[in-house]
Amino acid sequence: MWLPDRRTFLVSLAALAGCGFTPVYGPQGGGSKLLNAVALEAPDDRYDYDFNKRFEERLGRGSGPYALKVDFELGTTGLGSLADGQTTRYRLSGRASYALTPVGSEDVLIVGRTDSFTSYSATGSTAATQAAERDARRRLMVILADRVIDRLLIDADTLPE
Repeated sequence: MWLPDRRTFLVSLAALAGCGFTPVYGPQGGGSKLLNAVALEAPDDRYDYDFNKRFEERLGRGSGPYALKVDFELGTTGLGSLADGQTTRYRLSGRASYALTPVGSEDVLIVGRTDSFTSYSATGSTAATQAAERDARRRLMVILADRVIDRLLIDADTLPE
């Protein structure tokens, strides 16, 4: 049975310190520059709202020095089918292209693109399939929000003071 000891912990900590690791929200990390500092566009639909909600849960509601522009591309593909050709499972893929700019400026500070996917079953009733699709779209927007935030936090130390 493996039991952790202090020596292993201290050696691991020393290795992280030696490689230049700094916590993103630590004193030298850039993540604190983004907390409550990123303004989002008003949502156009339910899924933009889900993205904004998740973004604000993690970084706070911002009216600060930065604005985030996000464009989404969503697509649906049938995955499984029965012998009669009826599709039983759908893959919902999404791509978020984002640009972080200073408020009131067109200068781009951080730009990027991320994508992900989720899926849902279409074997139930029509109402169940529609509910599954709505849930899959909500989950996809949460995943995309998390990925955009992670990418922003990685590059946050490049932002001006």
